Amino acid sequence: MAARGFERRLESMVEGVFGRVFRSTLRPVEIGRRLVRELDMNRSVDVRGRTIVPNHFTVWLSQVDYDQFAEIHETLCSELAEAARDHAHDEGYTFVGHVEAELVVDDTLRTGSFIIDARLREGPAGAGPGTLILPSGERLPLGEEVVTVGRTPNSTIVLADPNVSRNHAEIRPVGTGYVVVDLQSTNGTRVNGIRIANHELDGGDQITFGNTVLRFEAS
Repeated sequence: MAARGFERRLESMVEGVFGRVFRSTLRPVEIGRRLVRELDMNRSVDVRGRTIVPNHFTVWLSQVDYDQFAEIHETLCSELAEAARDHAHDEGYTFVGHVEAELVVDDTLRTGSFIIDARLREGPAGAGPGTLILPSGERLPLGEEVVTVGRTPNSTIVLADPNVSRNHAEIRPVGTGYVVVDLQSTNGTRVNGIRIANHELDGGDQITFGNTVLRFEAS
């Protein structure tokens, strides 16, 4: 897995601007390593032969540690979820819903101690989990609604790209996944460099609209 990458990012949270005030004996990288182990220890095989792993993680902390993480709370939760996605991708694991991590106080825990509760949490009935990574790095979770892509202001994803048509493409929920459909755009839609009319998306697919590239993640 890309362990070194997420470990470096987690450590950088307290070695940079937060390092001057960070006094907790608990390091973010310790939580990240434990969370990844939870995936391995709680994996199971579903009726389709897929290896299913937890996608919702509650990290129980002492009040002191929780307070110390307050300034980096959102970033830490985001990085923990990203560590889970990276490991699942490397190991071929499947999630049943969007990956989320949260920090919660447990007054019975001593400073430096923590507990991770890893659970399977299904998304809405119908389509399975999916996320689009926008050029800005913003994550757009997919659900039951059709996502429209184009230059027109009422598109779900508005792209200020002259090579993108006003109504360029749609991403539609189909079964337990998603399909990208080109709407006869002028310059076409490509998935992993290949022009398509419609294409069922797999985790890691690069979708190109004009000169703009989005990434699909199955989590």
